[in-house]
Amino acid sequence: MKLKKCCLLYIIPYISVCMFLLFSISSVGFAEESAFRKEFISNYMRNLFIQQAELVKKNKDIIPGEVRLLVADAMFPGTPYERKMHLLNIANAMASMYKHWHNDEKPLGEVETILSMEVQKEKERVAELTKWDKYGKFLGNIVIKDHLVRLETKNLTPVIFPHWLHRIWFQCKVCHQDIFIMKKGANDISYDLIMEGKQCGVCHNGKIAFDARENCDTCHNAGKPDAEKLYDIAMADHKKIKEVAERLGAEWHPEKLHGGKIPIDRFGFIDWLALKENKVFNPLGSLTKDSQDIVRDNRILFETVSPTVNNVIFDHKIHSSWIQCSTCHPDIFENDLGGNRITMADIARGRFCGHCHGKVSFTFADCLRCHKQPKGAPVKGVLIHKQKQ
Repeated sequence: MKLKKCCLLYIIPYISVCMFLLFSISSVGFAEESAFRKEFISNYMRNLFIQQAELVKKNKDIIPGEVRLLVADAMFPGTPYERKMHLLNIANAMASMYKHWHNDEKPLGEVETILSMEVQKEKERVAELTKWDKYGKFLGNIVIKDHLVRLETKNLTPVIFPHWLHRIWFQCKVCHQDIFIMKKGANDISYDLIMEGKQCGVCHNGKIAFDARENCDTCHNAGKPDAEKLYDIAMADHKKIKEVAERLGAEWHPEKLHGGKIPIDRFGFIDWLALKENKVFNPLGSLTKDSQDIVRDNRILFETVSPTVNNVIFDHKIHSSWIQCSTCHPDIFENDLGGNRITMADIARGRFCGHCHGKVSFTFADCLRCHKQPKGAPVKGVLIHKQKQ
């Protein structure tokens, strides 16, 4: 009996508000602004408190109706959220001053209840839109949810693709650009294409990797307990990673990890060069044994414009051992030495080095990872990049 009484006390205010809204919205569309409303909003926007107080004192009889019309305009179907909250905030201020000067709290109670309901609805909407974002925050991870409606009809959650895990077993060139275009969202990944042996189906065929036709939850893992391992590498299953590496012909030596942990840079991302230097891993460069690995072995000195910023030495060998030449040339970088006018502003926008760095490679915000060649210091065996004007 007490429980029923409690529930009724909780529900009654919401029922009254709903009736209030139903009456208000059905009575008007967008109300034409009265002289009172225009003046009230003008005072509100300019923080004219004294004038506002006098206005409220002189208009006791019309304020409840003005509050109701503001709420009706705010809740009219199709009103954008920002506009809705602006009108409700005006109504709340009007009702608050009405309560203060005329000792009637009913309009304020109604507005505050509606505001609370709308804020909660917006929180729920944003939470629904962003509920998978945490999985994609780790550098390189991709949450694949392009066909979300279709997934929901099959009771499946999005796919979390862990770039870092695949990078342990395979060099980037294995997938890019022949299987996947190296650009997020550029590949219309679908179940049908995978079943045709394309995209993920090139490997996930029961031979190289598990068959995509089998347990769907293995890939459609967002929200599942095992998914935590994909964005928190402290939880990495080194034994399983090593078993897969050995089966593929790659190498993973967790015993060579300092403290048993994958090295992380100061921005929280995997330090792949440290892993390579310590011979922790040796990924496959191709899915076929007769593939010819093309590595370009030269270094390019980029002289910076600023007298206080170190120069950059770009090592082609490090990059070409991971990716195909066609990944960068000629679409991202012109082939001619000095043919590209590279600026940090462009890199920050995702051009040039920013095509990978900050997305699947260490962030360009880690300045000294690249800018480590002192100005004026002699360096041998490098090509000189003359900045294109």
